[in-house]
Amino acid sequence: MGFYEDMEKSLLEAISMEKGEIPIVQKEDMPAPTYAALEKEKKLIDEFTVLRKTLNISQKELAERTGNRQQAISRLEKKENSPSLKFFLNLLNALGYDLKIEKC
Repeated sequence: MGFYEDMEKSLLEAISMEKGEIPIVQKEDMPAPTYAALEKEKKLIDEFTVLRKTLNISQKELAERTGNRQQAISRLEKKENSPSLKFFLNLLNALGYDLKIEKC
């Protein structure tokens, strides 16, 4: 399965989470209640990180392209927090990629 297919699958799974079809867990030690489907999220972040490295773009360069801080990208790649969809899409678009939703 390619990058786009995995991204599409992940977005559809996010919809399933909202419907309660995929179990989510509360992350501890967060300033506000934070829930995540940890395994799916980890896989998506790992694929994003591989893509960034394959394109030979540093975290610093990506931060400059997107107006974010390098530390925010580092925390994402270390899976220290759950990214918002807006933040994730901003990073993805800066790499020249986008998400596409297709029926399974």
